[in-house]
Amino acid sequence: MEIVFVFIGSAVATFFFTALTIPLAIRFKLITDKKKRRHPAHTHAGVVPRAGGLPIFIGLFFAILLFIPINKIVAGIVICSFLLVAVGLLDDYFDLSPYLRFVTNLLIATLMIMFGLGIPYVSNPFGGIIRLDTLQLHFQLFGNHSIWIIADLIAIIWLSWMMNIVNWSKGVDGQLPGFVAMAALFLGLVARRFTVHDISTTAVMLLSFATAGAFLGFLPFNFYPQKIMPGYGGGSLAGFLLGVLSILSFGKLGTIFLVLAIPTLDAVYTIIRRLIHNKSPFRADWGHFHHRLLEIGWGKRRIALFYWLITVIFGISSLFLKGIEKFIALMMVALTLAVFIVIIEVVKKQTR
Repeated sequence: MEIVFVFIGSAVATFFFTALTIPLAIRFKLITDKKKRRHPAHTHAGVVPRAGGLPIFIGLFFAILLFIPINKIVAGIVICSFLLVAVGLLDDYFDLSPYLRFVTNLLIATLMIMFGLGIPYVSNPFGGIIRLDTLQLHFQLFGNHSIWIIADLIAIIWLSWMMNIVNWSKGVDGQLPGFVAMAALFLGLVARRFTVHDISTTAVMLLSFATAGAFLGFLPFNFYPQKIMPGYGGGSLAGFLLGVLSILSFGKLGTIFLVLAIPTLDAVYTIIRRLIHNKSPFRADWGHFHHRLLEIGWGKRRIALFYWLITVIFGISSLFLKGIEKFIALMMVALTLAVFIVIIEVVKKQTR
């Protein structure tokens, strides 16, 4: 029953505070107006409030405060989430440089690692594990401390990667909160198996369901036609939370790569495409997978539902597939997506 309470509590709190945030965002000009602020990746029309990360954070914080025991890692999640939302609000108003946002991602990810999060080992898809905690640096600073050099570095890269790839998949109304909520639910189910950190499996599961509830509470206001956008704060917060949960639930490679197959492959495709065209991988453009779907006539509702459906299908699959099977499934998705993109490009050229 506690799972139900934390899920409903975070959803209701987020729903309530989202309704309050919309007029406040308009009042303080935390908005996107295509006539005044041109952005090559945006698909909406008219004036739309941003600042969606704020009510999502409040809903999550509400659930954590009431239902989840606070320890060092949970405190780190709250603090880092708050910082991400603060950066997001600044971006909503000032349109920060993508390079500055990336640096803040790295710093916030590093801060989270300082609270005790790390990746001591990863599963080998061919069997066994690969240890990452063998190289350690010990030092004295108000007590004995140690740094897992490789493990902590990979954890920082992982969190930064997740913040960016999830944030890139928010271009269509309702797209992001739907698939993030479903991904969090599946990570919560995986968390019931075991965790390798100083936090109980129950706490990880509750945190996962709180995350799912917070994003589902935001969904009614973001689904087409959207009344508020997640903004950079909402997108980076989503990636951060999924990244943290994937580590805590030990589903970081097989499960999360499979559950977020489309956003992951879209990010890889986007980075390669930008580099081939001598463009910065940090600079937004029109060319993500959801943009391609719009170009062939898919509506925004259909695209959002497609992302949700794929997340559910592969989320269920991840609960039953083992190591190498997950890797094979991901490769099959990559091949299918590549063929789909080629077909779209051919159709575009024929219709010109």
